[in-house]
Amino acid sequence: MTDGDFDWEGLREKAIEAATHAYAPYSHFPVGVAGIVDDGRLVTGCNVENASYGVGLCAECGMVSQLHLTGGGRLTHAVCVNGAGEVIMPCGRCRQLLWENGGASMLLWTVSGVKPMSEVLPDAFGPDDLA
Repeated sequence: MTDGDFDWEGLREKAIEAATHAYAPYSHFPVGVAGIVDDGRLVTGCNVENASYGVGLCAECGMVSQLHLTGGGRLTHAVCVNGAGEVIMPCGRCRQLLWENGGASMLLWTVSGVKPMSEVLPDAFGPDDLA
């Protein structure tokens, strides 16, 4: 998959590698995510489950944490995969995280192709709504 000169397959490979670090002893559903920051950095994350189930962390939570830990910025591209390397759709909470940290124009490889966040989360609530 290409988007101009962007290497979507390479980004997916980074997400697949991230999924190998997932801690998913309850669901047995490892997830990995990889994103590119507006300064060119790569950030990744994996899901981390918890025995109380509801406080598990999605892969996107780890990626956004790494984004801010390594200098902040804005996400420009992202892809999320399952343990088999298949592209999956982020959950609703994670779509909000991606919107907050990438905005309307951030590109996400979804199960139906590459889409801007404005299509993935239409009419999103964000920081501008708090002004």
